[in-house]
Amino acid sequence: MNCKYFGECGSCRNYENGYAAQLSKKFELNKERFIDLYSGEIDVCESPDSAYRARAEFKIWHVGDTIQYAMNALEHKGVVIIDECPQVNEHILKLMPVLLQAIKDKHIDKKLFGADFLSSSSGEIVVSLLYHKKLDEEWESMAKEISQELGVYIIGRSRKQKITVGQDYVTETLHVRDTDYKFMQIENSFTQPNPRVNEQMISWAVSQFEGVSGDLLELYCGAGNFTIPFASKFDKVLATEISKSSIAAAKNNMLLNDVSNIEFVRMSAEEFVQALDGVREFRRMGEIDINSYELKTIFVDPPRAGMDEESCGFAARHENILYISCNPETLHRDLTFLTKTHEIKKMAIFDQFPYTNHVEMGVKLTKRSLV
Repeated sequence: MNCKYFGECGSCRNYENGYAAQLSKKFELNKERFIDLYSGEIDVCESPDSAYRARAEFKIWHVGDTIQYAMNALEHKGVVIIDECPQVNEHILKLMPVLLQAIKDKHIDKKLFGADFLSSSSGEIVVSLLYHKKLDEEWESMAKEISQELGVYIIGRSRKQKITVGQDYVTETLHVRDTDYKFMQIENSFTQPNPRVNEQMISWAVSQFEGVSGDLLELYCGAGNFTIPFASKFDKVLATEISKSSIAAAKNNMLLNDVSNIEFVRMSAEEFVQALDGVREFRRMGEIDINSYELKTIFVDPPRAGMDEESCGFAARHENILYISCNPETLHRDLTFLTKTHEIKKMAIFDQFPYTNHVEMGVKLTKRSLV
């Protein structure tokens, strides 16, 4: 990727010598990080070296009578004014300048401080415009005109206010192991930002379940990004997630993909463990016949904080564990606990965030023999 803001913009911090060099650097760092727990091969899933982001957030900077996009400067020393970003996909890149001009022409730029883009691979886009003022009917009328002229959906957000022009989601299609899956991705909810790496990540995860039988328990399921493709590998899937909007999207995604063997439950991982162990009763579990599941396999994809000790202990009860992590540091901590009872069979690196120090990782573990 060639970017004229390398060395100034804080979004990319690991760019010297090109994409291959930055990926190699991250690979070696994490290979060394886990050497005390695993010395086997680590699979690597590369990203496109540009136009890889389908989700992006930009500041809106007011310079005199004009507005421009801006990003935090390197080391957070002010901001960098930008007119393009080669990280974003071609649909967002094309929209950026014309959207800014339309906002100015329609006079809805006052107190605008941010613009967030969510795009599908086919070019369906939701733009969220963030304001330090209450939005009125005149704003909504102008936003509708921009929406029609540019063929995008627009969300207006200010304190305790959300105005939707069109719809607040896009529908993404992911190609995984010769199958196309459709996913509703909702504005202001978590979605994987790099669809091409996401496809590889899901494919790798699904492949780890070859030869595994029974049912699957999934914690932190989100909107079903992994859950839907996993359904084809198991008799039944029980999946939990604390976010109400994510559970609603997950149930919709199940219908979009004509999948019927998943039960989604809105609970945190900690609550689910308590419910399963009889520590607490939850009405949300009232219709779930937990005894009908043969749960020998668990999949977890926790937030950056990783899992707490109670959740790790619960995961360790299962014969097979598949763990996707967005934070190698907390992953190492959790694996130190899990490898007391389980052996690491496979590891992978997914380069979701090129030119940064961030990386996602996958780990497959199986219970050690008692012999």
